[in-house]
Amino acid sequence: MGVPASLIHLVRHGEVYNPTKVLYGRIPGFGLSELGHRMAAASAQSLEGHPITRLYASPLQRAQESAKPWSELFKLEINTEDRIIEPTNKFEGQNFEFGPKVLTRPKSWPWVLNPLKPSWGEAYTSIAARMVAAMDDAWQATESGEVALVSHQLPIWTTHNFLGTGRLFHDPRKRRCSLSSITTFERQGDRFVEVNYQDPARELAATAIDLGAV
Repeated sequence: MGVPASLIHLVRHGEVYNPTKVLYGRIPGFGLSELGHRMAAASAQSLEGHPITRLYASPLQRAQESAKPWSELFKLEINTEDRIIEPTNKFEGQNFEFGPKVLTRPKSWPWVLNPLKPSWGEAYTSIAARMVAAMDDAWQATESGEVALVSHQLPIWTTHNFLGTGRLFHDPRKRRCSLSSITTFERQGDRFVEVNYQDPARELAATAIDLGAV
């Protein structure tokens, strides 16, 4: 038996086909746009030559489709991992933009009372716990090489914060987690340490629509 995985890559999905520009969250049926497929391919190709030996993806369509180029390039089965899914969100299905505009919508006020938690969706502590648990299990299950986990912006950014500063509250508009980006962690002792961030689809993303999440 070899040593466990050397690197864990958290990969964000590509652009989603979303003509009505809603916050799609966990709503089924939101797959990649044509541009999104190209972004996902660019992401996989950026690590060509790396020993990617195991592949996981969130169960949501956009993540499964974004994992397909990785599956084809590295000849790997896509393992569906429920713990790296998009968090729940009370604004799901709405046209919503995080910022002062929320103050003009009284019905939303109870949802934004505690941005530290946050009160509009799954707690950051919960997101961090399930993401790190999934990463740890993937690391343990991989005899050697590197692992790719295709997930979503908020879970990846929450993991970045949790394993970095530990400060989970942040401004959603300032996340460094672009479409099809790759945030890489290395196991050092008993913890994961972030060692790299890549934005291989940056040029394609210049024309992409990225609503992100709150």
